[in-house]
Amino acid sequence: MIGKVKTGKSFAGCIRYNLERDEATILHAEGIRIDSIPHIINDFNMQRKMNPELGQAVGHIVLSWSVHDKDKLSPDAMSANAKEYLQKMKIADTQFLVVQHHDREHPHIHIVYNRVSNEAKTISDQYQRRRNAEVCKQLTLKHGYHMAQGKAQVNRPRLTGTDKIKYQLYDAIKETSAAARSWKELEGLLKQRDIEINYKYKSGATEIQGISFSKDGLKLKGSEIDRSLSYGKLNQQIEYNHRKEKSQQQNQQTFEQGEIEVIAEPILSKLLNASGYEEAVDFRFLKRKKTKHTISQGRSL
Repeated sequence: MIGKVKTGKSFAGCIRYNLERDEATILHAEGIRIDSIPHIINDFNMQRKMNPELGQAVGHIVLSWSVHDKDKLSPDAMSANAKEYLQKMKIADTQFLVVQHHDREHPHIHIVYNRVSNEAKTISDQYQRRRNAEVCKQLTLKHGYHMAQGKAQVNRPRLTGTDKIKYQLYDAIKETSAAARSWKELEGLLKQRDIEINYKYKSGATEIQGISFSKDGLKLKGSEIDRSLSYGKLNQQIEYNHRKEKSQQQNQQTFEQGEIEVIAEPILSKLLNASGYEEAVDFRFLKRKKTKHTISQGRSL
């Protein structure tokens, strides 16, 4: 189970997007009439007027499950999941609408809620993305839903907006950090993909405390993109790449020296053997010459 959270300004646009299609089914609603689309829009807008200063009053959530969970997800089960999700997300005491769409192979629902509560208070959207990930994981484990095996399973072409950029950052940083042997090299590789690295330093010091990445006007912390992309984890990867390259260079030097020794050994052996042969010949020649000289001396006597 995964969730995607958004905020917007227009209830009319959001409601029409969710309901003006043949494959839409209303599963549950609270605080609004559901007999017609105009009534739904009017009811949301009436409560919105209680807090006119809140521009982004529209809350929109998409909850999706794996195709493997189809048999577990009756309309009642999805409706119950939606209410449990909202409660854990601290979205309470407000109007909301739950709609199921049937236009995809995997089960999914849309939740539209009013960020102006029944008491005219603003329902905070702070830390929603982080809380959304935690709540989805909790419900997935609790109900035994299929757990996707990491970001590799995410259907990239279906992503839009912030999620699309987030996964572009993830893929680019993962690929380049696997090869970079220094932070400067990583900066250069990412710059080629229009991604900028931003370092966070400890107050009054030059020590790096954290890291974030910017692309197309969106800035995200490394750990927000993925836990493996924190400054500490990336620094470990870069240091590993550096040590690996250094080790390979040393091994190459050792190999080349070994080749020289292997080639030089037979040549040196031949030279030594040839020199020994010449020395032996010279020795015999000298010995023979000396012997002849001795005999001639004997005869003269």
